[in-house]
Amino acid sequence: MSQIYYFSLFERFWHWSQAILIFGMLITGFEIHGTYQLLGYEQAINLHTIMAWVLIGLWLLALFWHTTTGEWRQYLPSDADTMLSMVKYYLVGIFLGAPHPFHRKRVEKHNPMQRMAYLILTMVISPIIWLSGILYLFYQYWPLIGMSGTSLGLVAAVHTIGAFAILSFIPIHLYLTLTTSEEPFGYLIEMIVGHERKRG
Repeated sequence: MSQIYYFSLFERFWHWSQAILIFGMLITGFEIHGTYQLLGYEQAINLHTIMAWVLIGLWLLALFWHTTTGEWRQYLPSDADTMLSMVKYYLVGIFLGAPHPFHRKRVEKHNPMQRMAYLILTMVISPIIWLSGILYLFYQYWPLIGMSGTSLGLVAAVHTIGAFAILSFIPIHLYLTLTTSEEPFGYLIEMIVGHERKRG
């Protein structure tokens, strides 16, 4: 078995820490909205806020790391034809045993659909959650920034929409991670040990 090293120790730490925090924030967030009672309202708010600040710190650290290492290039979108071939593969080709249209390299470790998904997650969904969450947390200071007429319910709704967007990403991510690698659970193992195992 030859080994191709794709994910550094920091990337794996960032991935799993982010996953734990997001699950924790989803659990506490839905309790805050009254979906169920698990920890109690006050404790859910406190834990949600703590995890939010830790997650923001983690994102800022990851932003610094991606910028200084040049790994941000891994998320640049592909051309339309390459993206279309990936869509066709995941909709039809993968079920017919067609060859994968994308061949990974260390400098290009994410396929076009992954790059687009992670780019949307990072540049659209995450900022919506950050901004709406911070605004909600500091709503008493809105008059100082000219937002006194803004509806708190609207900001909460935007934050909830962002949470549902994250929630909808999770099963898709898990499905593709667990079912589309050459080796059983290959991508999951790769995100634990950092390298891909290839026969050869």
